[in-house]
Parts: sequence; structure tokens; C-alpha cells
Amino acid sequence: MAQKLHIAYIVSHYPHKAFGHDGGLGTSVYNLVEKLNMLDHKVSVFVYSQKKEFILEEGNITLYSLTDSNATFFKFYFNRKKIEKFIKETISKREINIIEAPDWTGITAFMNFKIPVVIRFHGSDAYFCHLEKRKQKLKNYWSEKLALNSANAFIAPTTFAGELSKKIFKLKNDEIKTIHHGLELQNFTNDFPAVFQKGMILYVGTLIRKKGALELPAIFNKVRKKFPEAKLVLIGSDAPDIKTSSASTWQLMQDQLKENDDLTNVEYLGKMPYNEVVNYIRKANVCVFPTFAETLGMVTIESMAMKKAVVNSNIGWSQELIIDGESGYLVHPGDHDLFANRISDLLDNDALCLKIGEQARKRVEAKFDINKLVTENIEFYKKVINQIN
Repeated sequence: MAQKLHIAYIVSHYPHKAFGHDGGLGTSVYNLVEKLNMLDHKVSVFVYSQKKEFILEEGNITLYSLTDSNATFFKFYFNRKKIEKFIKETISKREINIIEAPDWTGITAFMNFKIPVVIRFHGSDAYFCHLEKRKQKLKNYWSEKLALNSANAFIAPTTFAGELSKKIFKLKNDEIKTIHHGLELQNFTNDFPAVFQKGMILYVGTLIRKKGALELPAIFNKVRKKFPEAKLVLIGSDAPDIKTSSASTWQLMQDQLKENDDLTNVEYLGKMPYNEVVNYIRKANVCVFPTFAETLGMVTIESMAMKKAVVNSNIGWSQELIIDGESGYLVHPGDHDLFANRISDLLDNDALCLKIGEQARKRVEAKFDINKLVTENIEFYKKVINQIN
């Protein structure tokens, strides 16, 4: 009988009704956890910085909701020690074999476990600061660096994210295993790809500078010069803008859109349940993701899985998702003319949209099927456990 593992994950958010919020990191972990459960592996998920503490058991999965430390000073340190203490007690009781944590903020800094720790490069603060050319707080860098130095192994969702993280943190001779995030493809289907809302351009993601949201007004204006009836639909949370100190990126976008009388053709729907988001993806003519900073981009591959023609950022990681001109288009977010031209080409040619959408689905089936990727994760965990033991 194949060895069954007990795997633990440390996350800051998790797309389960018990927590009420989600995100790219939580979604990718959730997809993997659900598949591990189906394969009869035990999973413990430790969700920190929550408002209430509770334990919820569902089949082979146990969810632990952890609150922050009450410490007034050095809270970042005492939070980690509180998490460490709880996980150590759980390891003893539940015989956990291996722990995985994200690189973001170095949550496992100051922690020491007797079982192997794997860090997955979902995107550290240092990584995003590097891509956005922002200065990082020294405390954040050293916290992430300390966590990485104490890890036993690393996984990256794209080779680009792994290699850049290795360079930023000066990791020496550390092998970083590339394992893409996976989708349960049956949850992202589109039986009628020829049925869509003509001229609808969809953006899904937080309205924030690093996601390229502030590039969209200029791009959309250029599209409307060729297609006056085009409509831009935005789905996602609004966020403050660090560069301008504005409390709302959406307000900054509105200011730009008003200048060219484009605002009446833009609909901002805010954040919504993901089953509703999927319906909007099905209705879209074209999906656009002009992001400057990502490690993979879950919503990009979800849109591709639903046979949508995608115009995506061309930076690093994206070249591992899309073959330019075949399964989508890759354009630098700052190249407004080319970005708008690619969108216009698709709006002008339904046959091209359908062809690229079909190729996109095949691409996702080949590279991002969770049923294949779960095996890669399990084999990697077993390899790390055997090396440590």
C-alpha cells in the first residue's frame, strides 16, 4: 500500500465558508488540499490572524483558526511563537509528517520544528517589491530571509518565481522544485464558448497598481476609438495606492476614465462570490490581466480553462502560462498601444477568439490539471521526508 501522509499548511487566508474570504494563495492551497483529501492523505490547515479560535474537522481535513498574540511589543515575533507552540502540540498529537508555509512575510521565521518545512514561493514581500521597484522594509526582508534559511526545501509555481526569489535572497545551491498551481478542471468549463457578450472586456483582480489596474483606462480608451460600444467590467476589491497615498485605486481610475468620457462604458462590480465571477468569465468576450507582479496568476489560468481569449502581461512568469499568439497574447502592461491592439484584434474576430480559447483550454489541461499536479506534490513531500529522516 502506498504511504499515506499527514501534511500541514500554514496560511493567512483560506477560501472556506468558515473564514469568509479568499485569495490567490489560499485558493491554490485549497485546490491541493481538496485533492489530497480525496486521495486519503490527512491534512491540517493552520489559518493565522483570525478573529476567533476554533477547530473544524471535515473528512481527512482539519482546519485550525488561530488568533494573534496579545503582546503589545514585538507582536510579529510573539505571533510566530504562538503559532509555533500550537503547531508543535498538534504535531505530537496528530503525527504530522511535513509542514508547508508561504514565503510572504516569513511566517516561519523564529520557528523550529522537528519535522521538515517546505516553503512555497507564492510571492514574498521582497519579490513583489523587486518587481514593482519599491523599497522594502528591512525588517520584512530579514524575516523572510530567516524563514527561508531554516526551511528544508522549496517549491515555486513557476521557474521564474523560483529563480528570482533565489537571486533576491541569495540562496546558495538550493534546488527549487517548480510545481505549477493546479485547477480542478471540471469546475471551470464552458460548453458554449461561442456564446458571449460581444465587446465585453473583463478584468478580475484587486484594483491595485501592481496588478496593472491603472494601465486599464489608457488601454480601454484606445480600444474604444476602434470599438465605441466596448464595455470594460471590473471585478475585485478596491485597494489604496501607495505611490499617490490615495485611499482608492478605483477613484484614480475614475479620474482617468472621466478625462476621455470612457466612464459610462465601465462597470465596477466590486468583490463577489467566486461562483458569480465564473459566470462573468463565461460572458466575457476577452479577459485582460495587465499585471506587473505575480508568481503565476490563478485567474488567468481559470479564464483559459473556460476557453477565453486572454491578453496577459508578458513579464517572466506569464511566459510559462501562455504561448504568445497561440493560447493567448502576451504584452507588457506599459505598452498601451500593443495591449489595445491585441484586444481590438480579438473583438474584431470571433473566429480568432474561439480558436485561441480552444488552444488555451488545451494548454491548461496539459500543464495545470490538479489531478496530475497533486502527484508531483506528494512525491516531492515524500522525497523531502526521506532525505531528512
